[in-house]
Order: sequence, then C-alpha cells, then structure tokens
Amino acid sequence: MRRTVAMVVILGLGLLSGCSSGPSQQEQQLSQFITAHLGQIEPLHSELTSVYWRACLTGEEEAYKKYADLELKMRTIYSDRKEFATLKDLKESGSVKDPILARQLNILHDSYLANQIDTTLIRQMVELSTSIENRFNTFRATVDGREVSSNDIQGILKTETESARRKIAWEASKQVGGVVEPELLQLVKLRNRAARQLGFPNYYVMQLTLNEQDPDQLIRLFDELKALTDEPFRQIKDEVDQVLSSRYGIRPEDMEPWHYQDPFFQESPKIYAVDLDQYYGRSDLKDVGTRFYQSIGLDPTNILDRSNLYEAEKKYPHAYSIDMDRKGDCRILTNLRNDEYWMDTLLHELGHATYSENVDADLPWLLRTEAHTFTTEAIAMFFGRLARNAEWLENMGVITAEERKEVEPITRKASRLSQLVFARWCQVMVRFERALYEDPDQDLNSLWWTLVEQNQYVCPPKGRDKPDWAAKVHLTSASVYYHNYMLGELLASQLTAHIKENILHLPEGQPYSPDGKPKVGRYLAENVFKPANRYHWDEMISRATGEQLTARYFVEEFISM
Repeated sequence: MRRTVAMVVILGLGLLSGCSSGPSQQEQQLSQFITAHLGQIEPLHSELTSVYWRACLTGEEEAYKKYADLELKMRTIYSDRKEFATLKDLKESGSVKDPILARQLNILHDSYLANQIDTTLIRQMVELSTSIENRFNTFRATVDGREVSSNDIQGILKTETESARRKIAWEASKQVGGVVEPELLQLVKLRNRAARQLGFPNYYVMQLTLNEQDPDQLIRLFDELKALTDEPFRQIKDEVDQVLSSRYGIRPEDMEPWHYQDPFFQESPKIYAVDLDQYYGRSDLKDVGTRFYQSIGLDPTNILDRSNLYEAEKKYPHAYSIDMDRKGDCRILTNLRNDEYWMDTLLHELGHATYSENVDADLPWLLRTEAHTFTTEAIAMFFGRLARNAEWLENMGVITAEERKEVEPITRKASRLSQLVFARWCQVMVRFERALYEDPDQDLNSLWWTLVEQNQYVCPPKGRDKPDWAAKVHLTSASVYYHNYMLGELLASQLTAHIKENILHLPEGQPYSPDGKPKVGRYLAENVFKPANRYHWDEMISRATGEQLTARYFVEEFISM
C-alpha cells in the first residue's frame, strides 16, 4: 500500500564558502501553486474514478451523469485563464531549474493549455462524449431478434462455419456504429473547434502535441512499419485465406470481412492446428494470473481483491485498468471466460495495474503516473503476449510437457501472425483517425473501407455504405490513442530483448519465459515502474534499456523470425 506523501521542495545545500543556493522565487511560487492546486484536484480525482467505476459496473445513467458533471468540474479548474497565465509565465521564465518541479510544471502547463477553450464548448464535449460512451457500454446487438453480448458475437465468429450466419453476427457487431455515428461526428467537430481555439489545425495534432509526441515523426514511423510489413503480411494473409476459405467451403477470392474471427480483423484468426482455448477451458484464469505475477515478485492479490472480473448485466463489456487514487488502490475490470483471449486480457490489464501500483510513492502526486500512456501499454503487452508462449503455458500448468511438444512450433507461428495482423490493423486506425479530424465531412464510410483494403487486404462488402468505423469505441473513449498500442508493441519487444540479454543472460535461441524469475519483476519495478512520470518517456526508455525507442527489436522478434 502506498503512503500519502506531502509535496516537498528540496532545498539545495550551500557550498562550504557560505554561498547558499535555495529555490528561486519562481520555484517557490510554483511550489505554492501546486499545493493549492492539489487541494482541489486530488479529492476530485478520487471521486471521479470512484463514480466511473460504479457507472461501468452498473450501467446506471445517473452514475454516468455524475461522472460527466465531475469531469466538467475537473476541466473547469484546468480552464482557469489566470492560473494558466501564471504557469505560462513560469515556464517561459526558464527559472524553474529543479527537475522534479520542472517536470510538474510541464505537465500542468499542457493540462491547462488543453482546457483554455470556451467553457460552454467544454461542457458540450464532456456531456456528448459521456452520452456516447454510455450508449456503447449499455448497447446490446440483436441476432435473430434476441440481444447478444460482445462475447456472444465473438463466440459465433470463432465457431460458426455457415457464411450466412457469420454475416448476420458480423453485421450485428456493427449495429452500434449506426446508433452513435451522428453524435460521434458532432463530437469530432466540437473537438476540432476546441483545438483551433488553441491555435492547432485540428484535434488530432493538438492531442499528439500535448502528449509529447510529434505528428510528423509518428506518421514516418508508421510509414516505415507499413513498408516493412507489406510483403510479410501479404504472404501470411494468403495463408489465412487459404485455411479459412477451406473451413467455410468457399474460394479464397470469395472471402468477406465476416469470414475473419474478429469483427475488425484486429485479432488473428485461429488457423493453426492447435486451439489454445481447449487448454484454457480447463484452467482457472484468475489462479493462473495470480500465480504467475507472484512468481516474478509482483503479487497481484491486492489488485484482484478490489477488481471486478466476470460478466454481469449492464456492465461495461470490455476491459480496463484504473488507478483510483494514485495511492495504491489499483484495480481491473474484465469479463473473464476461460479462453486465450481473456487470458491475454487478464495478463494485459494486470500489467497496467501492476505498473500503477509500483510507482514511487515518494514522488509528488502529479508524477505518480506512467511515463507515457504507451509505456504502460508496453508493459501490458509484454505480459499479455505470454498467453501464447508454450514454455510459459507448460510452466504455469496450462499444458503438459507432451502437449508443449505439439503446440510450441504452432504458437510461434501464431504469435507472428498475431503481431502482423495487429500491426496492419493499427495502420487502419491511425490513418483513419488522422483523416477523420482533418476532414470530418468527407465520405468516411468509403474512406474506412479504402484503408481496410489497403492495409488489411480485406475487400469491402459489395454495396455496403454504413458507418462501420463508428462501431470502434476507441474513437470516442480513447481518441487519438491507438498509435500508442503499436508504440507499446515496439517497446515490449525492446524490453524483452534487453531482459533476455542483460537480465537473464540467455543464450541466443533459448526458450524464454519470465515466470519464476523474480529478477525480471525487480528490473521492471526499479527501471520502468518506480520512475513513474519523473522523466520524459524517451529518457525513461534510454535509462531502462540503454537506447531510444526503436522498431528494430519488434522486426527481429516477429517479422524476420
């Protein structure tokens, strides 16, 4: 359990000559500002997370309304123009030299800058986004006149062999898009108006900039990844189509979007001989996850005790991790079923929560978060990948030694397929969202399927003109975020390579799994989790791995394997 710590300004010690160097006047002013600011923000943050947790568990409109009111109250604090002017002057003065104070100043400055827009516009955006998110969370598609959950649709797309039935389920997965599209387009335009008030060309550019990311550098990286994966993905996609078309009794050239096992083709289909669901079906996922994290010295018991893990009516149908108070109350929400997807998800969300639980409690409250949103995604992916690691599966008792001999060569191929499929799906999301904010009045339905065809090599359904893009919840609840998943994959591979070579000292080619190795947990806790947001994300990565973020290790691990 973290302890609450007071905000402290560390005074510099004078030299022996008697010359004293203490905090500058500007540093004292900033310290006082932070103390007053936290008096408002800290209790409001705890109340907001508590209300959001209740809303996701119950689906109650009243809870979502209160959440919207609290978020508006939070944003109103950050919209104070006088306080922003103070922070702007402090930043431009260059007099805040203390690194901890300077880091907090940057965070506060950008948080206030993002809210220096008309308060009426802020209210409209908060209320609209909350309304849309509530629609997503409580919407249930219908198949043959009965309501079905997301898990039900996933189940049909995993097992059904009749094309007509698959098409019905796939179309059901898109029904929510038609429901939310009008409000979502309205929200996009409101967000763009807000960005232009702050001097940005659109909301997409604003969000990247305020999150310490360069829009041009990001698209160059995605262009590079696209070039590196074009041909490998084309080859593996041909293999996917051959296997699946044979399963459904159709020709490869007749494959449609509903013939893939994920509604967006963001998850790889089960095309290899071993389906890991049969092994997870005889396991207790909570027990497996608990034993694994304990084996590397990162006990998740406190997290799981506070969490909500199983399906319920009106409950948020997906999964997430949340840090309730930045004082140790970290928890996850899932809808567990005993299969590979939910094993990956449980390991993934516990990765997020473990990161949050182990940040340095002695850091100021403002810095008790991850270095960047994609660095916590990297940790979540680092762990989630283990769900397909044959050595890990055996070590955790999910499969026997004999079963490992059967599944190991296949899981290796499955992991490569999974990463290539996801990398190409990310291309669609990043390029679509960029174009969405550049011109929300263009033909978005057509744009969506053009990008799907170019990047996923999936042909659009003939004659379909529906807002299938709007069925992706991230466009509402995690806008301008999806690129962070891909950056997280790159960093997860970089961390894996560093751990194998420098922490575990594994000979090249030796099977790898971190279970039962507390030194892996200690390395992550000390070098990634504990620094929290003390450093800019690129400095944290350099300190942790000895080099800046690079795509090299991802390519070595999954593309050129």
